[in-house]
Amino acid sequence: MFAAGCGDGHDAQQAAVTHHAIVNVEMVLIPAGNFVMGSDKVDKRGLQQEFGMVDPLYLNEHPQRNAYLDAYLIDTYEVSNAQYKVFVAEMKARTKPQGRDYPEPMAWVQNGYNASDEKLMTADVESLRWVASEYFKLDRDTSTMDKSNLLDELLKIQRYRDTLPVTGVNWYDAYSYCEWADKRLPTEAEWEKAARGVDGLEYTWGNAWVDGKANTGEDRDADEAVAPVGSFTEDKSPFGVFDMSGNVSEWVNEWYQAYPGAEYQHPLYGEVHKVLRGGGAGQGHYALQAFFRGARRAHADPTMSGTDVGFRCARNVLR
Repeated sequence: MFAAGCGDGHDAQQAAVTHHAIVNVEMVLIPAGNFVMGSDKVDKRGLQQEFGMVDPLYLNEHPQRNAYLDAYLIDTYEVSNAQYKVFVAEMKARTKPQGRDYPEPMAWVQNGYNASDEKLMTADVESLRWVASEYFKLDRDTSTMDKSNLLDELLKIQRYRDTLPVTGVNWYDAYSYCEWADKRLPTEAEWEKAARGVDGLEYTWGNAWVDGKANTGEDRDADEAVAPVGSFTEDKSPFGVFDMSGNVSEWVNEWYQAYPGAEYQHPLYGEVHKVLRGGGAGQGHYALQAFFRGARRAHADPTMSGTDVGFRCARNVLR
């Protein structure tokens, strides 16, 4: 199959060169200090019943409290496809001698993103026409296109995909990437402080919902619901961190547990599910404003992956 793998010798060499740049991707310093975490909000409108939600809204955020964190660093943007692609190539090169493989997200196999630029550029024109139609779903009559035009179109698509947040990764994938990058997944508290500031804002920009400030996916095609990282410039937290209200939900480090002093007890509290923070570019009732609040806690099996689930990394401040 033409697009069967993204890891070849050239990819591995490029990964080694690029690793340093990926590790040192832009991060924001979140200063030490107190902040508001959680909420005491209740579902006065009956949204759970109206939309048939399994979990009650807000209760797993209780009680609101003042918390303290030492200073730390967090990625300014969600981890992108381009960054994750370097990681996959390097991991494939490392594990190949042991006969093991490191899989890329399934969507990459299905849409051709796992094909390296070199593989595209060295392919014959008939193979390019086939992959353009079967994988890239190019909305053109490829039978009349020469190799140069095909390459221009396919590489343009690849460069756009580079800018998207990586999705289709489970918690273990996210953990492994952050470890590879000499970082770690943020804690819930770190993620929330970076998103809400010290005063516990409802959304990254303030306490009132404003249509269009975050990517909810409502005004985008279902196949292109996720947007390039940082492209929603008003979805920016008080500390200058982007896409923490919308775009993709993000894995954090913790197991899904009750907050200290909570009265509500969820049946999956414990070491069963990992926590997801932030709103994804969902459709239907998942575009409700409540799903894009900074205090919201979602949860999922750590082996699960989703089309609007990604992550970002954090790091301790070196002393």
